[in-house]
Amino acid sequence: MKHLHYRLACGRKWTLPAVIFFCLLLGPTQALRAQQNRWGSWGILTVQLPGGPKGWGGFAEAQVRMVGVLRDFNYYEYKGGISYDISKNFTVLLGVGRYTTYQVDEYDSPLTRETRLWQQLTQSQNIGRLKFEHRYRVEQRWLTHRDRDEYRNRIRYRLNLQIPLNNEEIEAKTWFVSTYNEIFLNPNLQPFERNRLYAGLGYELSPEWILQAGWLNQYDYSPGTPRHKNNLVLTAVFRIPRSHTGILRLPTPFD
Repeated sequence: MKHLHYRLACGRKWTLPAVIFFCLLLGPTQALRAQQNRWGSWGILTVQLPGGPKGWGGFAEAQVRMVGVLRDFNYYEYKGGISYDISKNFTVLLGVGRYTTYQVDEYDSPLTRETRLWQQLTQSQNIGRLKFEHRYRVEQRWLTHRDRDEYRNRIRYRLNLQIPLNNEEIEAKTWFVSTYNEIFLNPNLQPFERNRLYAGLGYELSPEWILQAGWLNQYDYSPGTPRHKNNLVLTAVFRIPRSHTGILRLPTPFD
């Protein structure tokens, strides 16, 4: 009986997070089909090279987005960058990416193509089990529309919080809650361009693989016609193993 009680007690540590995770993963595909115009979906794959003994690291990331729940593809992006750990709590990064948007079912000619360069500073802050991350980013954007070209600058700030559930740290076999809010500022047009609010559940399978599923609300402050959209976000992160790994940052998308 004692052995059975131990197994049940251990099981409760992961059963509830597992149920929540798979509800996030599978539930919206059925429950939200009646609201396709309100819900979209994002798929994100990130490959991360943690900083080594001298602090240098990097990443590559690819995304696809759909205006419906796992249907009606209209967007993709790919990007990469080089990072450097200044200290235990501060990392700088230089990134570049390519972003393409289509009208659904019209894939011969994109609505918009964008080449983006950015500079980024990330600050980590831990308070007990609470893992905070402040991300500051400045972007230079070259956009090509069907009828014109333009250049824009943008400033972004993201506050991210992750909380491990069944371990003190986010490590192998750990469930964790992840949430963030990000604001987008445009110094050329109206100051507030966009806001993103995210909440999800993640699981670190091993030191190399981390999976997350969550909800993201994106609100665009378009002049005269502000709009928002909810999205199902599915994320997989692969960390490239290194013999001498420096600082392991939180497993968050680089978007």
